[in-house]
Amino acid sequence: MHDLGDYRKSYTKSELLETQIPDDPINLFHRWFHEAEDFGGVDEVNAMTVATIGLDGFPKSRVVLLKKYNEEGFIFYTNYESEKGRALAVNPQVCLSFFWPGIERQVIIKGIAEKTPEAVSDAYFDSRPDGSKLGAIVSAQSQPIPSRAFLDEKLKDLEEAFAQQPIPRPMHWGGYLVRPQSVEFWQGRPNRLHDRIRYTLQADFNWKIERLSP
Repeated sequence: MHDLGDYRKSYTKSELLETQIPDDPINLFHRWFHEAEDFGGVDEVNAMTVATIGLDGFPKSRVVLLKKYNEEGFIFYTNYESEKGRALAVNPQVCLSFFWPGIERQVIIKGIAEKTPEAVSDAYFDSRPDGSKLGAIVSAQSQPIPSRAFLDEKLKDLEEAFAQQPIPRPMHWGGYLVRPQSVEFWQGRPNRLHDRIRYTLQADFNWKIERLSP
């Protein structure tokens, strides 16, 4: 057995106080996102964990990339027929989380996922490199395949087929907009007495702000 009980880290870099936060979570997320970006040390600041409840009843988390956020919510793209896509078709309740260890912060977002309009998915797909476009077509995401060679051969065939023509977005691929219902901001503090502030969306579309015990 590998005992990790001696792993210790003291969190001392910042604080999260009610006097320093805006009335809505998107503005605070924007501030934290760019502070994490400016701090450096993270290859992809927009990497986030997406957790869904699978068709087998088990939760499952995986890392994807956030591609856009605004006052409506958070957008990522995927294969709609993937394991996560099939899970979201049945239960659109989803959890997103960001962890930025360099600035000792994490953000946890609970929300409802919905497909983005086709025009939004088309525009993002058109902005991708050709290799990424073909990869979206080649991959029957989450489905078993016989070998890596099988995948590489399919890609080679598509590269030849689309060598001289535009690559259309496959209908099974597109975006999800996650509309947040609650957003929790976690700031590491000494002695494990971390700061936790939670925004919860109310019926009047205003945000209730609460401090949570660490």
